[in-house]
Amino acid sequence: MGTLDNPRLRYNYRTRERGTVAPDTERQQFRWVSEVSYKNLHRIVARGWDTTELVEAGYGIEDVIFIDFQARIPLIEESKMLNYVMIMGMEDGLSAPAAIARIVTKGKNLLTQAAGSSVLAFGHAYGAYCAFGRLLDGYLARAEKEGKSMAEMAEVLVKENIKNEALGVSGLMLKDPAAKRTFARAEKLGVAGKYIAFTKEIVAAAKKQFKEPVDLDMLGAIGATMMDLGFSGEATWCVMAVTRAFAAGAHYCEEFERETTVRLGETLTPKELYDGPEDRPVPSLEDRAKNAKSGVCQTAEEWVKAFKEKQKIKGSGWAIVEEIEDPRRKM
Repeated sequence: MGTLDNPRLRYNYRTRERGTVAPDTERQQFRWVSEVSYKNLHRIVARGWDTTELVEAGYGIEDVIFIDFQARIPLIEESKMLNYVMIMGMEDGLSAPAAIARIVTKGKNLLTQAAGSSVLAFGHAYGAYCAFGRLLDGYLARAEKEGKSMAEMAEVLVKENIKNEALGVSGLMLKDPAAKRTFARAEKLGVAGKYIAFTKEIVAAAKKQFKEPVDLDMLGAIGATMMDLGFSGEATWCVMAVTRAFAAGAHYCEEFERETTVRLGETLTPKELYDGPEDRPVPSLEDRAKNAKSGVCQTAEEWVKAFKEKQKIKGSGWAIVEEIEDPRRKM
């Protein structure tokens, strides 16, 4: 019967056990093991500290975040800085994640679905803390290896990553002081370290190399500050994404209470919102050959011409440039 009688099978298929099979006692059973926390009837313990005792002693959520991700109780200055960063990142108006939360809410969905959709919209370009962290770590290691100063390596970093969205420098915050205030707060609390120092050099180098005005943005401000607090880029993404979920919940509640929900097919899209081809008659199947066009190109010139025409069709995907990492580029 197929390969079921193959003698290389670990057991005889025709005489295999049926019903409940006793556990195999000759090997270690699979189980989840975690050093983050455990819970029993009386306690919830994170990294060895009883969470009830932590909160009773006056520790806050920002302290327990340090415990979860770094297995340590932070300095009061570090705790204050994390609290500052989380509040700065909690809400920025009707951004893409907030709008997504409200759109999902309109379909009469659950709050968890709206908040989850908002976090999913917190994408690579919008919250590229992982990429930003790897960028800083990679070039700092390179500076040490090559014997370059932070300022010298910042010049190299900007030159090699001038189009990188995870640079932490852009024209987004030219009139908004929030990013600079974050660094100022870190310096006032005494928690600024090598990542903030390096990012400042990157900003200075970028201002010289960019043609348009640029300055520190919130990705660079939050990313560098969190790394000076001891968080990895991945941990920063987690903390900020969950922080934004609180704001998404508020948007869900407001949308649900202030606006009306819609059913599938209920929303109308008038022609005034359409800018595609004019209405045209549907040809009969007999006339199909007169109207149909082949997508096959016979020559390279035909392919180039067809490709350029396809790029003009919005919604086709042909105008999207995929990000392909060059394996030859190594830091």
